[in-house]
Amino acid sequence: MTIEECYNSIGSNYEEVLGRFAGNKMLVEKFARKFVDDPSYQMLTETLEKKDYEEAFRAAHTLKGVCANLGFTQLFKVSRDITEELRGGNPDESKLPELFEKITDEYKKTVDAINSVNE
Repeated sequence: MTIEECYNSIGSNYEEVLGRFAGNKMLVEKFARKFVDDPSYQMLTETLEKKDYEEAFRAAHTLKGVCANLGFTQLFKVSRDITEELRGGNPDESKLPELFEKITDEYKKTVDAINSVNE
């Protein structure tokens, strides 16, 4: 799979991201690959389990920002949703499992797609 096919498979606009990286396909691929090692998702998982909502907010906000910069549209959207729920540190705990499940699904799709890019 090419990096363009990767973006298409996760419902993201490759051309928009390519423009953000001044047309440098290798740079897009380099930073997309680095995403796999970004600790934000793991930090979100751990802090939600501990009900440390202040730190969970930071992790979700960071994940949202990284996804925005890399053009991971679907993962950005679900990250934005949980970020807003966590904002202020007093979330509706009944909403968190569904929001986190959506993030997990999109995160796995994104990482799997990135890992499928041929070197």
